[in-house]
Amino acid sequence: MNSKRGFSFKPLLISLGLVLALVGCSSQQSSSTPSEGTSVNTETPNTEAPAAQETNAEYPIVIKHAFGETTIDSKPERVATIQWANHDVVLALGVVPVGFSAANYGVQDDSGLLPWTAEKLKELGVNDPNVFQDTDGLDFEAISDAEPDVILAAYSGITQEDYDILSQIAPVVAYPTTPWLTTWREQVLLNATGMGMKAEGEQLIKDTEKLIKEKAGEHPQIQGKKVVWVNFSAKDMSKLHIYTPADPRGSFLEELGLVYPESVTEQIADPTSYSMNLSAENADMLNDADILIGYGGEDLYNAVKADPLLGKIPAIERGSVVFIGDGTPLAASGNPNPLSIAYTIDEYLGLIDEAIRKINE
Repeated sequence: MNSKRGFSFKPLLISLGLVLALVGCSSQQSSSTPSEGTSVNTETPNTEAPAAQETNAEYPIVIKHAFGETTIDSKPERVATIQWANHDVVLALGVVPVGFSAANYGVQDDSGLLPWTAEKLKELGVNDPNVFQDTDGLDFEAISDAEPDVILAAYSGITQEDYDILSQIAPVVAYPTTPWLTTWREQVLLNATGMGMKAEGEQLIKDTEKLIKEKAGEHPQIQGKKVVWVNFSAKDMSKLHIYTPADPRGSFLEELGLVYPESVTEQIADPTSYSMNLSAENADMLNDADILIGYGGEDLYNAVKADPLLGKIPAIERGSVVFIGDGTPLAASGNPNPLSIAYTIDEYLGLIDEAIRKINE
């Protein structure tokens, strides 16, 4: 399908070198997973299905995204993915990518694979996947060497410059409007559409929604409870970092049946920002939260509890908190996709349930 297959990548780098040198500082979107303290402000993301023609039979498929539109002339035979978890969507659809980015968070060994990815690869009979070692930046040459027909990046932080280079290799499916704000549904539907598997993607969404509903239904006590995803730092207790409902972490909590308290949502100046900072002096904004969720462990919790300001937050006082070990697979699943949801939802709901039980102790 890919008419660009077999071209030399080095001349491409040379031809783009001068252009990138001139414009390299003009785009500051991150090419790695979003870090704490970063707030992205853009227009309201489109939560509807990506604009595309029907993918069941008719080509070309045209997909609109943040950098314009991408045309898929025929069903891709060789699918590559880059950055966070796009490969999990492909695998969930029963397709093995010809190459995909190593996970840069939550991996417990040197494989570059999170456990749900490794499990699915084993199920599909793949023992030696082509993993791009690009956690410090996209490896364009490795991507080119994989000879993809399409490159999927629906959940990513690629820049215009990245997109321009990647588009010389194969058609690229980018995020709808804003880096790192693609919901798991958008991620599935965009990537599946780019594979010529829109109908299968829609079914995957339905199956995942059914799983979430069934699992959440096993914990009725969490429904309607107020939650805030907040990160504390032992190095600086003077400020907190909150992930808003616009962030995949926050939106997934709402999908499980929890809600953000109005005391927090009323302070979100831009509803499209995935995070906000809060000073410890204003920590009483969290007083209405039944539970708090964040990254950390017992040592961090004890430090927060001992703090003269933060220790007065009711959820901290009573211990109705879920501190997820930083760098663990469960922490990595905070940005969900169908594979990670299925793998971690029982553990996640169990921790939330345990925290809620402490409300009335």
